[in-house]
Amino acid sequence: LEVVTAEGLAREIQEQLQTFLQELAALENSSTATVESIEKLRADVQALEEELLRLQASALDQEGNSVRQFLGDGSRQYLTGLFLGGQRILILVDSSTSMLDETLVNIIRTRNMSDERKREAPKWQRVVKTVDWVSTQLPITSRYQLWQFSNTTEALLAGDKFTWQEVADRDGLNVGIENVKSLVPNNGTDLDQVFRAISSMDEPPDNIFLITDGLPTLGGRGKTTGLITPKDRLALFEDAIKSLPNNVPVNIVLMPLEGDPSASAAYWQLAQLTRGSFITPSKDWP
Repeated sequence: LEVVTAEGLAREIQEQLQTFLQELAALENSSTATVESIEKLRADVQALEEELLRLQASALDQEGNSVRQFLGDGSRQYLTGLFLGGQRILILVDSSTSMLDETLVNIIRTRNMSDERKREAPKWQRVVKTVDWVSTQLPITSRYQLWQFSNTTEALLAGDKFTWQEVADRDGLNVGIENVKSLVPNNGTDLDQVFRAISSMDEPPDNIFLITDGLPTLGGRGKTTGLITPKDRLALFEDAIKSLPNNVPVNIVLMPLEGDPSASAAYWQLAQLTRGSFITPSKDWP
């Protein structure tokens, strides 16, 4: 009963918080708004966020530390700066060929190996562990979706990719993680079709986790011609982000990849523009 009560109150506060955030955005863009009114609303937003965290912690105390546990080395806890909240959380997993390795030579070598060897590639295993870790941080009162993308986008959960699933559904979340583990990285990267799919959702996400390693290699609905240059990749990226919904934080976990010098700056800027976060994890994370 205590868990249900805490979760119900948390949902009410999340809805109120969303309304306040919309009002705050409108005030900040209004030429007639006073400094006092904006600061008052910011204080109300902060108070709601603190109460939401308290209620979520209460629900987690009753249910356990999280819906799922991340089995790492010991009981390490990571302070990443990633924003882990939200009512509708979308996890995007880049499953393109480059996720096999961080060097171009080894990517070419690994892509010619068996599917089993591809799944065991150290870089891809870090991706799998990162998705696993993120899944253990999701608020138990939230809903989520889990997509994999390369030249197409597919859901890794049962049902339609536009249908939000309950984080509290432990079995469904476990199935999603197992589906990530069974993926075989392949094909190029088309961010444009991913972001267009997001913008077409009836209920758009209010938080996005993007796990990738570089700028897109495909665009124009999956079409490209000849050799693609770093300048071309940056242009594809800048075109793709135009399709993103407004006011949605994008949290980026950027895996290493040689030969893509503009990626770090471009994704860092995207995180800043959307008020998300950006990390380039060390080899022992998570």
